[in-house]
Amino acid sequence: MSNYKTVFFTLGILQIILGISMIIPVFAQILFSELDSSFIGASIATIIFGTLFFLSNLDHDKKLNLQQAFLLTALSWLSIAIFGSLPFIFSSMEFSVTDSFFESMSGITTTGSTIIGNLENTPKAILLWRAILQWLGGIGIIVMAITLMPIMNVGGMQLFKISNNDSSEKILPKSKEIALRLIYIYSILTLLCAFFYKVFGMNYFDSLTHSMTTIATGGFSNYNDSIGYFDSAYIESVSMVFIILGSLPFIAYIKFLNGDKQIFKNDSQIRTFFKIIFFSIVILGIYLSFNNIQSFDLRSILFNVISIITGTGYVNDQFDSWGSFTIVLFLMLMFIGGCAGSTTCGVKVFRFQILYLFIMNQIKKIIYPKGVFVIKYAENSINEKFIASIISFIFFYFLIFFCLSALLSLTGLDFITAISGAATSISNVGPGLGSTIGPNGNFSSLPDISKWILTVGMILGRLELFAILILFVPAFWRN
Repeated sequence: MSNYKTVFFTLGILQIILGISMIIPVFAQILFSELDSSFIGASIATIIFGTLFFLSNLDHDKKLNLQQAFLLTALSWLSIAIFGSLPFIFSSMEFSVTDSFFESMSGITTTGSTIIGNLENTPKAILLWRAILQWLGGIGIIVMAITLMPIMNVGGMQLFKISNNDSSEKILPKSKEIALRLIYIYSILTLLCAFFYKVFGMNYFDSLTHSMTTIATGGFSNYNDSIGYFDSAYIESVSMVFIILGSLPFIAYIKFLNGDKQIFKNDSQIRTFFKIIFFSIVILGIYLSFNNIQSFDLRSILFNVISIITGTGYVNDQFDSWGSFTIVLFLMLMFIGGCAGSTTCGVKVFRFQILYLFIMNQIKKIIYPKGVFVIKYAENSINEKFIASIISFIFFYFLIFFCLSALLSLTGLDFITAISGAATSISNVGPGLGSTIGPNGNFSSLPDISKWILTVGMILGRLELFAILILFVPAFWRN
């Protein structure tokens, strides 16, 4: 195990940070007269385990090879989900182990699916902890996507290397500097979001928790009606703006601060992301107008399209009553997701862009058999190995989606619940479709086995599939 000291040293630090974060809801317990031992006990247990990992691996070599990078990525999310479930287990709400782990995994992966049926009567400390989990998950996935994923060559993420000289041996020193800048940007956006939520009508507690879940595109809310509870166009506008800001590549913010003032206008992925949102809104608006569905307005269309494509999962209307085409469109948007290097999940816009370029290139080769055509993306030439990684990722994404759907149907779920449950878990969206897990439903009534299947989908989707799957390939460990 000496080869993995850096992995366990880092896990120890993460658990200590998580344990310290558990102290924050204690202040909410004191403020709202809900004090008990749930968060204090969970914090002590987590910090003890983290300290043991930390102290027993102090002599680590401060380097990560490829195997260790994959192992660290998987164990980070898994360990945080396990220890993050302790406050739910110890709480007065008497959550089962299954429900506690489901809620914790949904939080740290910024999925937003919940098993809590009455959020209005839930202790404030639990609501705050859910928001903290999503906030930590958001910054965690950004740092991982920008520092670890490119050197792991997962599903085309190598396109986003900070420089061509990045290697797994050099990633730790560089990632520390990048992580600090990302945390700074992420925190500023969160505070700005909280400020505007407060200005437009939320109380201090709601503005804090919702700002954390908004910028993380997580979607946990303090109310069963989600953002729709506030019934405010101003609050929904703030939400849409900061959801989009959280859905853009955070490396673009760093480039902007470094002097590239045109980055948001020139970035191909960002432009395509906005085009997809625009055309989705137009198509849905035309469909609903021609079908004389009266239970919507432009505000609802704007909000729900942005919320679904980014995987946030906030709702302000019962969009599953807007007709069958809307359900199909929203399922498609769930799969597309936001930009790489952001807090969003899904397949990601850049992969669909490159797949489109590849298909166009194949058509050109059919028309001009002797022609030589080079695929370029963001001024980079795309080789066949890179294209293969993109295609294999998309193939496995949909293969796993169908497997999850089949497994969920075997547990007794109806077709819509199984399909949308699989889609919302692997795409980390939050709400599904139908009366059970739809916009204003929850996952509490599902069988325990269904919940465990969904948690597997959540972590697979959040960690870009291969970061988990590769760990089960014996050849990977022999190399």
